[in-house]
Amino acid sequence: MDSILMDSFEQHFSSIRDPRTRPVEYPLYDILFLSVCATIAGADGPSDIEDFGHEQVDWLSRFIPLENGIPSHDTIGRVFSLIKPAQFQEAFLNWIGTFRFDNSGPEGLRLIPIDGKTLRGSGTSDSSPLHLVSAWASDSGLSLGQVAVDKKSNEIKAIPKLLEMLELKGAIVTIDAMGCQRAIVKKIIDGGGDYMLAVKSNQPTLLKAIENFFDTASDHDFTKEGCRCKNTIEKSRGRDETRQYVIAPLPKSLRHLNEQWAGLSSIGRVLSVTNRDGKETIEARYYICSTEAKVGQFATATRGHWSIENSLHWVLDVVFNEDDSQINLGHSPENFGFLRRFVISLLKRDTSKGSLRGKRKRAAWSTKFLEKVLANH
Repeated sequence: MDSILMDSFEQHFSSIRDPRTRPVEYPLYDILFLSVCATIAGADGPSDIEDFGHEQVDWLSRFIPLENGIPSHDTIGRVFSLIKPAQFQEAFLNWIGTFRFDNSGPEGLRLIPIDGKTLRGSGTSDSSPLHLVSAWASDSGLSLGQVAVDKKSNEIKAIPKLLEMLELKGAIVTIDAMGCQRAIVKKIIDGGGDYMLAVKSNQPTLLKAIENFFDTASDHDFTKEGCRCKNTIEKSRGRDETRQYVIAPLPKSLRHLNEQWAGLSSIGRVLSVTNRDGKETIEARYYICSTEAKVGQFATATRGHWSIENSLHWVLDVVFNEDDSQINLGHSPENFGFLRRFVISLLKRDTSKGSLRGKRKRAAWSTKFLEKVLANH
């Protein structure tokens, strides 16, 4: 197993160019392997990685030479600040590409939610916190790529770059309202994918047209215009939520919109009525879709979009303490950000029982389990 694992690691990570002036005391390859292993086992930054290395030096030496011992946290941090993020990410994505997984989730869909997250501790007195826009395979729990921008409002610029990195054929891309842009829609369609995009006040004319359609359709109990409906009820911890999903083929009155929005085929609404502690709130969300008007598919995809928030962003903050990270030197925030996302993918590949937090603890306690996580693809 040792040689198989290292052959795989070397195959994908040898493409990363060492940014340091040679000769170097600690090879880049050693630092990268140490960092991946330590992060799986609970390390949240360079100091933790160094501590893990000293504790597991005998085990690590089975895989990497460590001729000069374990590098210091300063060395690890400096290397991560210098590595080009594009090379770093490409190596991980190539490794992810060797994973075996089912390409479809519920309803036979391959969903790719795209959303952004700010690394709050990465800002300095001279710069804003880094904002990472990520793509997530909700069916398999894999991080598919990320693009860094200096603030959330620049997500519009990052999303097209991210889409270029993805295999879109046969996938449905979901994005919140900020990504509802004509150029983004065209890029998804040109890439062979479909979309379900939220529509809000940043597209006021489009939003008003869709709102008016569903207001009128509701007067007829959605029995006209080809509307299809589905209702769900969820109860959890004193909170009751009823959702009504409605989707309709693009109506004749709105067909001029598909001249502006590539591939536009249907429009949808999700009406949520929530009761908590006797207080009722109502929220309506509207969508444009390139897919057929299939209500089961629509419900699955719109709900599935939140998997990037629940299965990635929440995990990054609660299990990996990303919001508390003060890493801010050079390229370090972006590189460590993707390292965390990649490790989440590795941990989700493991089918044994237990939470992700619990699996990180097991990896710290048992090198046998750590090896299993590393090789589980």
